Amino acid sequence: MNRFPTVRPRRLRRREAMRRMVAETRLDPSQLVLPMFVVAGEAVERPIPSMPGHAQMSVDVAVEVAADAAARGTGGVILFGIPEHKDDVGSSAWDPEGPVPRALRAMAEQVPGLVRWADVCLCEYTSHGHCGPLRGDTVDNDRTLPLLAQAAVAYAEAGADIVAPSDMMDGRVTALRAGLDAAGHEDIAICSYAVKYASAYYGPFRDAAESAPAFGDRRSYQMDPPNLREARREARLDLDEGADMLMVKPAGPYQDVIAEVRRLSDVPVAAYQVSGEFSMIEAAAERGWIDRERVLIESLTGITRAGADVILTYFALDAAALLQEV
Repeated sequence: MNRFPTVRPRRLRRREAMRRMVAETRLDPSQLVLPMFVVAGEAVERPIPSMPGHAQMSVDVAVEVAADAAARGTGGVILFGIPEHKDDVGSSAWDPEGPVPRALRAMAEQVPGLVRWADVCLCEYTSHGHCGPLRGDTVDNDRTLPLLAQAAVAYAEAGADIVAPSDMMDGRVTALRAGLDAAGHEDIAICSYAVKYASAYYGPFRDAAESAPAFGDRRSYQMDPPNLREARREARLDLDEGADMLMVKPAGPYQDVIAEVRRLSDVPVAAYQVSGEFSMIEAAAERGWIDRERVLIESLTGITRAGADVILTYFALDAAALLQEV
């Protein structure tokens, strides 16, 4: 009897070319979307200390970065605005001369091949930092909906291809779809942050977007991290309301949720590798504890393997360059 194994999975791991040939999960730059933070002014580039390599940018600088993203083959950029004026309802969110509409118009003209996303939320624009106008100490869900729709229409008119509501208000997809269609923007897609957790991983983003709540937190409208059945319910509701894509946020710690949303839906699934995920990798790499390039590609591969078709990631530019080298 042959004492040695006849089945040897290692045979297909012997050479790099063979490993690539039989890879079950494939990652491509076109799957990656780069988040960007846009401010007023010209030639502004303010580094974000908690997010190495990223900055708040004026429109002219943002367009240059968008052109670089397009040249590297990334799938698109998603824009977050930091306004000059904040008030209790977030009215700068739908100002046609605000940073996001201005950036969208410039990118549509100068980088037309890049897919342009606009985040739709009011937290960056409200004086209190919550995601809609308040009733007492609570966000008024129904009063928020038409304001979100108004912002989405402003972004569509400026050149957004995809609007992405991240507020977690009930009924927001219906409100955005009705507002967009009434304004003649039936072709604009909605990628709903369908499953957005009240996560501890958002800290660096709040530095970047200047959107930390002035009091309390967002647990009354974002999801509780232990809940998976609730994630299915949220995803189904947004599908029923007409979402064209569904997003899970954060990504890495919630790969089981990504897989569950993938199983229940036929629409594209996006996942947001959030600021805390990014900054932890950068911090560990800076200390020499991990191999930065290998870990960033491995982290994105894991998110893709879980079922994400699209990944919003602060590693988009570096990952695209690494993938083009393979």
